[in-house]
Amino acid sequence: MLPKISFDLRVRYRDCDPLGHVNNAVYLTYFEIGRVEFWKRVMGVAVERADYWPFILAEATVTYRSPARFDENLRLTVAVDTVGHKSWTFRYLVAGADDGREIATGRTVQVSYDYAAAKSTPLPDPIRRKLSGE
Repeated sequence: MLPKISFDLRVRYRDCDPLGHVNNAVYLTYFEIGRVEFWKRVMGVAVERADYWPFILAEATVTYRSPARFDENLRLTVAVDTVGHKSWTFRYLVAGADDGREIATGRTVQVSYDYAAAKSTPLPDPIRRKLSGE
């Protein structure tokens, strides 16, 4: 089974636009928070090390379903969807933690990357195994 995590986060005042709902760009930040939490929980990496991110973000999409509002408690789920030779895909679900309504869904593609060589690389076996749920 491919790994998945879920956790709650609260909508901050700064997340909202003048209309009183979460601004569309903020969902990408929520997805980033989810990737960091996934990396800590599933991959077991101390992400306090800002120099340890062996991948780059290659693609991101968001589908908006229902507005979220200031101080609302959200439930973010991050799941591995596919694992390839050099990349993997995460799927995201942002839902109301109290009512379960679907607020937004998303997808990102991460590519294994060698920053020193400035090029993509095959996924290292330990990372591939963890992403594959082995």
